Amino acid sequence: MKTGVSLWAVGHASSLFLAITFALCVGFDLLFPEHAMFRAWQDLLPGFVWLSWKSFFFGLVEAWGYGWYFALVWVPIYNVFAVRKRTAD
Repeated sequence: MKTGVSLWAVGHASSLFLAITFALCVGFDLLFPEHAMFRAWQDLLPGFVWLSWKSFFFGLVEAWGYGWYFALVWVPIYNVFAVRKRTAD
């Protein structure tokens, strides 16, 4: 029985989560500029500036990339420990 986690599934799920979160935060900033968080996005996403369509799509691509970065680091680590646990049982 396979106990590991799918890199493909975690990569797409975490990337989609971060891209949706980014889009929602940009929408929030446009609706409530007095509570804007765009400075945080500028710090987290190199090259992101407030706000143009090019910058927005660039931020989405970077958010997607951060999701895959997370998956490429986390999934192999998790799978190593899952296999060790399975062999220890």
